[in-house]
Amino acid sequence: MTDQQLADLRQTYSRQTLTEADVQAEAVVQFRAWLEEAIAARVEEPSAMTLATVNEAGQPAARVVLLKGLPQDEGFLFFTNYESRKGQELASSPLAALTFFWPALERQVRVEGRVEKAPETVSTEYFQSRPRSSQIGAWASPQSQPIRTREELEEREQDVATRFAGQEPLPRPDNWGGYLLRPQRIEFWQGRPSRLHDRLVYERHPEGWKVSRLAP
Repeated sequence: MTDQQLADLRQTYSRQTLTEADVQAEAVVQFRAWLEEAIAARVEEPSAMTLATVNEAGQPAARVVLLKGLPQDEGFLFFTNYESRKGQELASSPLAALTFFWPALERQVRVEGRVEKAPETVSTEYFQSRPRSSQIGAWASPQSQPIRTREELEEREQDVATRFAGQEPLPRPDNWGGYLLRPQRIEFWQGRPSRLHDRLVYERHPEGWKVSRLAP
């Protein structure tokens, strides 16, 4: 593919509209409504979200993780290894951003806020609800750390399986658990024709959420 062919790739968006009259007063409640629509529409991986963090030097990094809850509509819950790159970056700078993209619905959601560790009880309950193979994988993988070969990882997996043989469920590793991103800003984007997209942004204020429209 040439650069010109790449530049010519474009899609006309015309499925739906987004107006101030369409949305809920609470930002996370509105997000939940859109997520449920994505699930009902059988969007592939509707809970997949790009998580962006920054390190101490100001270098940003992004990766796709899965949303695992919206507890009490207060924030966005996900789980990972605390010693992974994202875990280390969140420890040094707890501000982060999330992006959801549902092309089948021509929708995008952008979330910005502060991240905190989830309660240990929440992390343990979720960890022990996972398939046994995933529990073993969490113990076996030194996430984001260099390893010599694939075989080394598989050997670690087998060692963990042997160590916990007959134990169900496995205990949660101390270095694995949940994070809750408490949003300060959420933008809802609906594709429209002529690139004149609808963009409604919620911003948290002491008195509650304020909704405003942004130019596309």
